Amino acid sequence: MNQLIDILHSEGLTLVVKSGDGKIFRFTQRGVKDLLTLVTENPQVLQGALIADKAVGKAAAACMAIGGVRQVHADVMSEPALDLLHTHGIEAQYGQLVDHIINRTGTDWCPMEKLSRDVDDPALIIQKIKDFFKSH
Repeated sequence: MNQLIDILHSEGLTLVVKSGDGKIFRFTQRGVKDLLTLVTENPQVLQGALIADKAVGKAAAACMAIGGVRQVHADVMSEPALDLLHTHGIEAQYGQLVDHIINRTGTDWCPMEKLSRDVDDPALIIQKIKDFFKSH
């Protein structure tokens, strides 16, 4: 896991995934887009994977749960994300645990955190994420 965290920080990435077969994937998009793409188009990459991520909210945690991720480190993780990860047997560690992820301007909740706030089913959260991106 330390190797992934080092890559995340030294290369200025937003997400690093080490697949179950040991391949390392690097991502730079903000938010949950890369995780959503993986879980919908390349789910085998997430099966048994280790992940280092800059920020993990409940929506990202839902993608990880559906994808079968084994372990995750986040620089910042929300309490709802931590709860969801633990519920699905995913080892989680973080640099900072927060009540919720904030939006990019720092003025409100992250939109993904808002839409997943009252939903506990990861599949339903993923559907809500897809619906959000279709409408925006």
